[in-house]
Amino acid sequence: MFEKILYPTDFSDVARKALDFVISLKDAGAEEVVILHVIDKGGFDAIARYATKDIVEIEKNLKKRAMDEIRPIEERLKTKGFKVKVIITKAVPYAGILDVEKKEKVSTIVIGSNGMSNIAEILLGSVSEKIVRRAKTPVLVVR
Repeated sequence: MFEKILYPTDFSDVARKALDFVISLKDAGAEEVVILHVIDKGGFDAIARYATKDIVEIEKNLKKRAMDEIRPIEERLKTKGFKVKVIITKAVPYAGILDVEKKEKVSTIVIGSNGMSNIAEILLGSVSEKIVRRAKTPVLVVR
């Protein structure tokens, strides 16, 4: 059931707790983890409207920062014996997660209950709630 896990992260504290849960699934047969970071397309598009810098350069910097955050996670998972794939994409967060779920044919999604944008989540509904409602595979939500 846990062969290939999708681990979406926004690098928040609750996402780090979800990572600990992912690692604990190794004993339940988990073999591979897809680490996913979604650059929020809505926020990016808002920045692009007012940016004085080259938008391509801004996106490149966002991806570099994400990779800097992902590298220690990737190494930690590899040390625990997982095969690891890293994906960084730009999308509406829940849609990007569901897209990767489908493309990667994951067996489970492990996601934190809330991320960095708590105010937006209160107003619009959390990403994790949208994932639970729309995912085709089991979703484990970590508080």
